[in-house]
Amino acid sequence: MINNRILLRATIAGLVLQLVLAATGHFIPWVAINLFLFGRMMISATAGYLYGMDFGRGYVVGALGGAIGGGLCALPAIALSVVLGDTLAPMLSLGTGICILTGGVGGGFGQWAASLRKAGY
Repeated sequence: MINNRILLRATIAGLVLQLVLAATGHFIPWVAINLFLFGRMMISATAGYLYGMDFGRGYVVGALGGAIGGGLCALPAIALSVVLGDTLAPMLSLGTGICILTGGVGGGFGQWAASLRKAGY
């Protein structure tokens, strides 16, 4: 049901970007204050999109894989931000949940892109 190879690639791409965001937010407080939540959501949605677009076997499976990838790439980065003191501890569960949701939405849009690609657009 879930393609582990594609999921791993999408998760690694998202994780690298999430860790860059966490490191940037630690050294530039403006980033931590203004961009952490939105940036994490966008990166998780992008990881989900990459999974859904590469897999392209249905909206439910694309959204499920995107949700898994979005959550997996966000959890270590949010944990790093908590350890560094840039994020409060309750954001670990809340932020991961939000990133799971946005990853799922990204997976659905990725499936849509795969459908358009198959149709020749």
